[in-house]
Amino acid sequence: MKKPSRRDAGVVAAALGADARFVPNLDNASMSDIAQALASGRLTATALTKGYLVRIEAYDRNGPALNSVRMVNPDALAIASKLDDTKPSAKRPLAGIPILVKDNIATGDRQPTTAGSLALEGARARRDATVVKLLRKAGAVILGKANLTEFANVIAIDMPAGYSSLGGQVKNPFVPALLDEHGTPVVQPGGSSSGSGVAVAAGLCAASVGTETSGSLLYPASRNGLVTVKPTVGLVSRAGILPISHSQDTAGPMTRTVRDAAMLLNVLAATDPLDPATERQRRPADYTADLTNDAVRGARIGVPSDASDPLNDPWYGKMPPRHAKVVNDAIKVLEDLGAVIVRAGMPPAGWIGGPGVTMTMLDRNPLSRNKGNLATASIVFVYELKHGLNRYLADWAADTEMKTIADIVAFNAANAERALRFGQDVFLAADNTRGDLSEREYKSARAMDLLSAKTRGMDAYMNQHRLDAVLFPGSTGCVIAAKAGYPSVMVPAGLVSGVDDKDTPDYPLGITFAGRAWSEHKLLRLAYAYEQASNMRRPPPGLGAV
Repeated sequence: MKKPSRRDAGVVAAALGADARFVPNLDNASMSDIAQALASGRLTATALTKGYLVRIEAYDRNGPALNSVRMVNPDALAIASKLDDTKPSAKRPLAGIPILVKDNIATGDRQPTTAGSLALEGARARRDATVVKLLRKAGAVILGKANLTEFANVIAIDMPAGYSSLGGQVKNPFVPALLDEHGTPVVQPGGSSSGSGVAVAAGLCAASVGTETSGSLLYPASRNGLVTVKPTVGLVSRAGILPISHSQDTAGPMTRTVRDAAMLLNVLAATDPLDPATERQRRPADYTADLTNDAVRGARIGVPSDASDPLNDPWYGKMPPRHAKVVNDAIKVLEDLGAVIVRAGMPPAGWIGGPGVTMTMLDRNPLSRNKGNLATASIVFVYELKHGLNRYLADWAADTEMKTIADIVAFNAANAERALRFGQDVFLAADNTRGDLSEREYKSARAMDLLSAKTRGMDAYMNQHRLDAVLFPGSTGCVIAAKAGYPSVMVPAGLVSGVDDKDTPDYPLGITFAGRAWSEHKLLRLAYAYEQASNMRRPPPGLGAV
């Protein structure tokens, strides 16, 4: 287990030595309930923050050693104490509520922003990312930085979810002890926002903010039994977030309930001159409005699976039996709520992609089962990575000698024993691009991504069947929605077991409602009605009150 830093230990010790009042069910309390307790005066921000710090010590640093919190904010208790007399309100809805942010989101404080990379150890941000500014303005206590898959899982081929050279390995809180021969969790904690997801599931914070390029919010939400919103690209500012692809990157909330996700999205969704994509933003005044139990009635929900065309079924056709039962039970709940379920295959062009959207590279990952063979990666990701990361390092990063992706590649090579457990093949490919997005192959790949996933995929499917949303098992629909820049909302659907041919204890599986641009409110309403009818979220076992 990675030991907490000296600064970390000091903050947690301050909490352990204090006479703090705790919410009795802090392990499973919703953010909405916490806000009500703060507003009523039954709880203070300081007591709440101390409670979470004690849980971090008990379950993240010790016990199952989940390793989801890379660093505790050394100023968390000081921030909380200043908010003890400020109650949550319409103006400051998050007053006193501790929130974790993924460690690729800049915080202009004493916390480094590292993306989990040894090359960026100690690197600080010149200022807060826009989403952090919005959180602070809403009164949130920035509790710390969540661990993640290094560089949001774009550095290497076959890197395990939740591993970073600086932060170590995040564990799934439902199955923390089952590891393979390399020390990698058999039941992975999800995509690159794994620490953000595990911390919320384990009750180490009231909510968190993660990021997604393609699955990094949805996958950890599914594996940890959480709700998340992967917003339309442009709904939430990316300014100050270490990038992969400006075509697909977004930040989003990770919470225990749909109402909590809507509440946090209210804060995060704002226009920002630092992110031109937000200029075309469309959003309602309040995402928590009209969350009702009958919101599903009459909604046309597409299930992209056609029994008469089994080869054109990448999402439903290959589910293990227990996964299939969970998803089919969820569909039955939606039908009982009055949804019109439309079972029809999606045009293959939507999910197959088009010519020239991927590139091959040599898999040099020392621990990959395919080492020495060719692997594929998204052309858009590889080309946009160098362009975006170099700009971030120039505009946002301080206290680091890393000025370009080439510097990071060189540092990793010089410190390979510690920094390159899984290699850096994608970084090597990205560093060989021009970095100015002038290449014809890049422009062609981006156009084809939009043509296949958006025009010939989601748009064609939803138009043909007059759909309000498309339903996917788990996070399986993440790629097509992400390439289109379209939103998705994940909600827990049940528990499953087994990974490949290995038996495992139970862990969660969610369902995803995906839709057109700016349809987050509609998707949240559908998810809320399903959540209230099914009540399928379960907290991890063995992580009760401290």
